[in-house]
Amino acid sequence: MEDWRPVERAQGYLPIADHGLVGDGRTSALIGRDGAVSFLCVPRFDSAPLFASLLDHRRGGTLLLAPARLRASRQRYLPDTAVLVTEMRGPEGTVELTDAFLLDPEARLEDDARAGRGELLRRVRVTQGVAELRCHLRPGLGHDVEAGGDGWVLRGPDRVPTARLRASRPLPGPSGTLVLEAGDELVVSLTWDGARPAADLLPARAREHLEATARVWRRWASHVVADVPHPGLVRRSAITLKLLDHVENGAIIAAPTSSLPEYLHGSRNWDYRYAWIRDAAYAVFALRRIGLPMEAKGFLNWALTAAERDTRPLVLYDVDGLPPPDEVEDPYLEGYRGSAPVRWGNAAARQVQHDVYGELLDCAFQWAAIGGRLDPARWEHLALLAERARTAWSRPDQGIWEVRTQGRPFTYSAAMCQVALDRAARLARRLDLPGDVEGWRRDARDLARRVLEQAWDDGAGALTEHLGGGGLDASLLALPLRRVVPADHPRMAATARAVADTLGAGGGLLYRYLPRVSPDGVDEPEGAFLLCSFWLADNLVGQGRVDEAAELFERLCSYASPLGLLPEQIDPSDGSFLGNFPQAISHVGLMSTAVVLARALRGVRPELATHAWFRG
Repeated sequence: MEDWRPVERAQGYLPIADHGLVGDGRTSALIGRDGAVSFLCVPRFDSAPLFASLLDHRRGGTLLLAPARLRASRQRYLPDTAVLVTEMRGPEGTVELTDAFLLDPEARLEDDARAGRGELLRRVRVTQGVAELRCHLRPGLGHDVEAGGDGWVLRGPDRVPTARLRASRPLPGPSGTLVLEAGDELVVSLTWDGARPAADLLPARAREHLEATARVWRRWASHVVADVPHPGLVRRSAITLKLLDHVENGAIIAAPTSSLPEYLHGSRNWDYRYAWIRDAAYAVFALRRIGLPMEAKGFLNWALTAAERDTRPLVLYDVDGLPPPDEVEDPYLEGYRGSAPVRWGNAAARQVQHDVYGELLDCAFQWAAIGGRLDPARWEHLALLAERARTAWSRPDQGIWEVRTQGRPFTYSAAMCQVALDRAARLARRLDLPGDVEGWRRDARDLARRVLEQAWDDGAGALTEHLGGGGLDASLLALPLRRVVPADHPRMAATARAVADTLGAGGGLLYRYLPRVSPDGVDEPEGAFLLCSFWLADNLVGQGRVDEAAELFERLCSYASPLGLLPEQIDPSDGSFLGNFPQAISHVGLMSTAVVLARALRGVRPELATHAWFRG
């Protein structure tokens, strides 16, 4: 269990790492170590925020339950669940706050069906002494609070009720204090989307609801593999990924937040409450590896279905598989620790990123390998993408890192066009599907050769970010994972060394690239990108350097928060978290590398059922 720590703020904000995540597969909330709901969108992940004090501690809105004059606190999850416990010390007593989005007791989280009730239950229990409990309900800008029935109604700008709050004891108003003694309890229920709260809020009933929700989570988590390094962190990563999974259709969002900065007081602030096609290919690979085939199948089907709606597939979609809203800057919220602007929507959806061809064909490849059917219409669409990849690789695009400059012929994009051609040829050959099988195979081999030759820079002794030479790019560490170049190929091994030396940020961390060398349209530095370090560990395993990979993996695991959560980026100067949080792809990297290492340490190749499909 985490040790007690003082609650410290900078410019009015808790550290990003001082938050836990709870949710129900439709939306989620960040709960601070100070007892505040600091970010919550209802009724779903990409809705307007009801509470967003994480992005503006004065005007963003919050739902706070904590001792007045809070001195120290600590957080933990009930084992193998998404039920969060926050213990807080005041001057005269200690309280235990339990938070969970309630689930149907009969829910099976692997099913594509709604599991949650649209209710956040908060149970406060005084465990020692006397607590002057502060209760503070303040929604974000544009919302009002008014008394209604036996609680409070939160209304949006259109005056339609957005949410309702009820409590087991009379509250002194939207803001006030209650004096509770040891053994006393307070239960608070927040509901939305027309949900009916529990028939009563008696503490005994609240405990039953929380226990039933915990049982649903534990049953699901029992399927996660355990014979891996840091099995507890792997299970926590799986649960976190499940919290970001829109359970009704399988979409997995990149993160539950928007605009947490990649550089403090800077403008690298993006909305990540959407699902990226690129993430599907990586996430599915990891989900299958750790024993969650239904989640893998759901995300694959979502990605392929979403892409079929467009003649040119987008790189990201909302959870319905539709284009996200246009990107806008919030004129009111100041941003986390003054990091403006706060953005809603993501303009990257309109960018040209050629890697999407390979991501989708790789998704189709994995789909077919686990028994998914490629009907004629779906295959016709995929074959068209393969044909486009034949020429797209040589044209400039915005690349995997979604630069906001004029495009370049990024090496990663060309490599993923190679993946598109390779997977199309293998699918057509194995499943006897129509298409230019030999032509795709020939072009795939040729493109792999071009990547090795045209991206190579003798001076750097490495493959570089774009064809024809450029700066170093940590995304190229993913090439062995996608079977474009073997990890132990001399030029790939040299690239891994050069990336580690030039982009290394210390402590096993890597920058994605150096903006001063590889301009991205945002003239600011950024933190180290966690996923790239997990890729490096996978490369070390592929080179036979298993002990070094294991050592690197240990260092990366040490960056997890006390709750086992990972951000997008780390500030190498102090280890603090940057970027949207928790970040799905960082947890995917941890899970995938854990399995790679476990297999390597047992002398087993880290392959899946798709391995047979690469023979011949």
